[in-house]
Amino acid sequence: MASHALFESASGFAIFEIKLKENIGAFTKAVQDSINDLSKFQKMVNLISFAPFKSAAHALENANDISEGVLNDHLRSLLELNLSKPAKKSRVVLIVSDPALASNIKSTLQIDCDTSEETRDILRGIRLHAPKLLKGLQGDDLMKAQLGLGHSYSRAKLKFNVNRIDNMIIQAIALLDQLDKDVNLFSMRIREWYGYHFPELVRIVPDNYQYARAAQFIGAKETLNEDRLDDLAALLDDDKTRAQNVLDAARGSMGSALSEFDMLNIGSFATRVVSIAEYRKSLTSYLTEKMNLVAPSLTALLGERIGARLISHAGSLTNLSKYPASTVQILGAEKALFRALKTKGNTPKYGLIYHSTFIGRAQPKHKGRISRFLANKCSIASRIDCYSEKPTSAFGEALRQQVEERLAFFESGAPPSKNADTIRKVLDQLALEEDEEDEDAEVALPLLEPSPQKEKDKKKKRKSLDDEMDVDEEQTTPTKKRKLSKEEKKKEKKEKKEKKEKKEKKEKTSDEGATSEKKKDKKEKKEKKKEKKSKE
Repeated sequence: MASHALFESASGFAIFEIKLKENIGAFTKAVQDSINDLSKFQKMVNLISFAPFKSAAHALENANDISEGVLNDHLRSLLELNLSKPAKKSRVVLIVSDPALASNIKSTLQIDCDTSEETRDILRGIRLHAPKLLKGLQGDDLMKAQLGLGHSYSRAKLKFNVNRIDNMIIQAIALLDQLDKDVNLFSMRIREWYGYHFPELVRIVPDNYQYARAAQFIGAKETLNEDRLDDLAALLDDDKTRAQNVLDAARGSMGSALSEFDMLNIGSFATRVVSIAEYRKSLTSYLTEKMNLVAPSLTALLGERIGARLISHAGSLTNLSKYPASTVQILGAEKALFRALKTKGNTPKYGLIYHSTFIGRAQPKHKGRISRFLANKCSIASRIDCYSEKPTSAFGEALRQQVEERLAFFESGAPPSKNADTIRKVLDQLALEEDEEDEDAEVALPLLEPSPQKEKDKKKKRKSLDDEMDVDEEQTTPTKKRKLSKEEKKKEKKEKKEKKEKKEKKEKTSDEGATSEKKKDKKEKKEKKKEKKSKE
């Protein structure tokens, strides 16, 4: 049965002694009414000690510790002063609301803690009547302290949010995707609208952005003359032939004439389309800068658009770094995955990483393998970007070279480099650039290296084999293995079987020869014995 209760408030910590506690009839109406009534509840609990916080910063520090389940020095000293060590006769059981904090109190102070639901009514009653139970507080003091602590606590959580930089990337890529849709929709609309007046311009200027700028510049086709030809050519990438074609088409156009009011509306809409397209370009440059700052390795591997979509879909860079490679491979294809699991069909091979150039360059039979390999490298790059103190794009470039080597392996069979070797090279380059020791680089990303004793044993074994079998030095040099096809594997199995059969035949013939020689020796010995007996 609980004997004391710990109450954490915005003003300080309080310890209450429990005088009366009903376990059997705790949920009855009479007990619940007694908890709500202050006069009856004062007979159930008694305030032992109240330790107010010194300042708002002290309150915030204690609130952060309680939320993380940490027993700080302030709370520890309060419990040690007011709660004696548990003895056999008088047992102290403390009611604590947080289970993590209760486990820390029990491990450090050896005080039994109770976090069951049956004891929550006591804490509810203390919280309900706290302004009157705590001495030295007025009615509004606790409310003001709660409001101030709530603002400072939420502000600190936002300030120390790990994902605060990723939020800019998530919002930028979402806005960029929306702008792409809007630019395509508005450009189609300006083509249809201005096409009533000048339909021949669509074939001469197929680009959406240039078409909107040309429609804004030309306006009414009757006003276009040779004096404005140079300005029109500047809009069309300094192509004077196209500008001349636009002028000739405007003179012989079959479009209908429009009023000045209609042309004003068309011109204002064309300016809006041009401004949106220009803002889209500035937003792409902003996204590239952000991605190079936050995730340079992932950007060097996949590009800023695909990397930003992966971060946005995962929720943050830390969430993406926690995902395994199999999850990164199918990010964005969740509907297809669950549909395949429901219908027992083929699961998808790729999601958002399908837009990468590596998968587009691979052959159809190798797309699944290269997507799995690329997802593996993406997970490595995201973890390097998330957990390294100074993220660089060197790791992403090395991982991109590995993917290129894997593509070459699928085409020509050239063996790719190992992951440990490539990362070791990057670490050495960074150490040389920053003039740091190799030990610091090894601490950042430790790699397993063979011990000198094992190397000596391997050298001894190689020397003994070379002496016995008389193998040349060129044959002893290690060669990188390559993956064999099914036909080559079958040939190897047949050759092994033939070798085994030859060995067995040789052993049989050697055994038969040995037995025949033994028989001949026995016959000769018998004949010699007979000759001796006959002579005697």
